[in-house]
Amino acid sequence: MITCNQLDVKGKRVLIRADLNSPLEDGRVVVNPRIIAHAKTIRELSDRGARVIVISHQGRKGHHDFTSLEEHTRILKELAGRHVEFIDDVVGGKVNDAIARLKDGEIIVLDNVRHLDDEANADGKIVHELTPHVDYFVLDALSIAHREHASVVGFTKTVPSCAGNVLAEEVTALDKVKNSKHVTFIFGGSKVEDSVCVMKIWLAQGRADKILLGGALSILFLYAKGYDIGKSLDYIKKTGVINFLSDAKEMLNKFADKIILPVDVGLKESDGRKDCTVEKINDGEIFDIGPKTIELYAGLIKKSTALVANGPMGVYEIEDYAKGTIAILRAISESKAFSLLGGGHTITALEKSKLDKHKFGYVSLSGKALIEFLCGKALPGIVALDENEINFKREITQRN
Repeated sequence: MITCNQLDVKGKRVLIRADLNSPLEDGRVVVNPRIIAHAKTIRELSDRGARVIVISHQGRKGHHDFTSLEEHTRILKELAGRHVEFIDDVVGGKVNDAIARLKDGEIIVLDNVRHLDDEANADGKIVHELTPHVDYFVLDALSIAHREHASVVGFTKTVPSCAGNVLAEEVTALDKVKNSKHVTFIFGGSKVEDSVCVMKIWLAQGRADKILLGGALSILFLYAKGYDIGKSLDYIKKTGVINFLSDAKEMLNKFADKIILPVDVGLKESDGRKDCTVEKINDGEIFDIGPKTIELYAGLIKKSTALVANGPMGVYEIEDYAKGTIAILRAISESKAFSLLGGGHTITALEKSKLDKHKFGYVSLSGKALIEFLCGKALPGIVALDENEINFKREITQRN
């Protein structure tokens, strides 16, 4: 995969597709790891004399988080330490003029690409309108690489393209996991469907060494194994987690030695947290893994050669039930194995833990794309870059 570091970008009009999509609090953009990472790529391109044009999306039409990228531009300006100009359009004369005025090292941000009705079409309007005005296209986010949208894959058909530094780092980290023969997975959180998909693939291939369960997934598997899960039964029924009961039973039947369940849990009761073994759950609601499970999981993590963690062990937002999540993150940070962390709640829990991020192999900025990669699915954005490298190889060589 060609990266932007391999190209001579001085004086070139470089269109970079970042993922600036951010949570909003009281209508304001929350600064997050994705924006911080993309700001670094953008600054580096600017330092090398590129004329940088940034495109991204924010939210979906009709949703509360569908906004312009004006505030994102202000944040990028602060993070990159460069003047960054916002253009309140995506295509058209105003955009074309702004690109034409760009000088080496200057940066502009176009408005939300989802203003265009055909953005979800790989051959959308933005591709035809902007292609004559750019020299290179840079895809800088694995988090959007699973979408076959115009701003993600369209330009790879029309201009020389490459991976940005953020995307390149993500792919390198994923390849380390992909090429590992034995991987220990730590799955928690509430997105059971995603975890079940990964479990099925890796267990069937014989490449999952152990799978340690927490969160809603552990509740489902405990129930599948015949344990009384107390009030948590209502939870898995209301949330649809119980729909994966047959999958859980099938995997337990085939791979019981690979799937490791909690031996004790932290229950939420009227008077607070109560730890008990899984045989004595009774009426409480499972909100965390227990101390014996923490010890068990930490020991298995220590013996692992590669680790993938996605999702918290419990309701980490409440301090009394964050113990399991924080303890497992600490065990991963102390492991000598390469570790890949993914999922929004995992990253939030990591920030809450105050643990040093540099002690983890890689903290992924991707969500759904990470899961699809682990499920063995081809990501359209990555496929498009690979095809572009073949189709534009001569042109890229001549320009450099």
